[in-house]
Amino acid sequence: MPSIYDFSATPMSGKAVPLKQFKGKVLLIVNTASACGFTPQFAGLEKLHETWGPKGLVVMGFPCNQFGAQDAGSNEEIASFCQLNYGVSFPMMAKVNVNGTDADPLYQWLTAEAPGLLGSKAVKWNFTKFLVGKDGQVLKRYAPTDTPESLTRDIEAALAA
Repeated sequence: MPSIYDFSATPMSGKAVPLKQFKGKVLLIVNTASACGFTPQFAGLEKLHETWGPKGLVVMGFPCNQFGAQDAGSNEEIASFCQLNYGVSFPMMAKVNVNGTDADPLYQWLTAEAPGLLGSKAVKWNFTKFLVGKDGQVLKRYAPTDTPESLTRDIEAALAA
């Protein structure tokens, strides 16, 4: 059965890293945007990273420009924006597509494993979140309106599993 460890991701620094390096960790994967109404969630994601990172949570941001062209900048501009405005220190990956035929393979897998409302596989908007357990399987998908703070109980349970 495929798991998240069968995929790799490319940090903004450029060289793809296999996600199997996070084996035994809980992952929170989020498609982000710098010019979205949900952009202030970066602060909450950073707080989750600071609070739960030492206990085994890895927050990973995947910028995406597929929703209203709300992340049109280069990877360098996005990284600078996130750091300057929200103090983001969790891993930010290179910009990806999350929907369509050219969707990143990781997102193709995530959306198949945890469909959205009414079984939809498409990511509806920026800041859709996926919680992945220590075993590499998707535990839950969250809507953009679900704040990072509202995920705390699920994150605690995943870390305790």
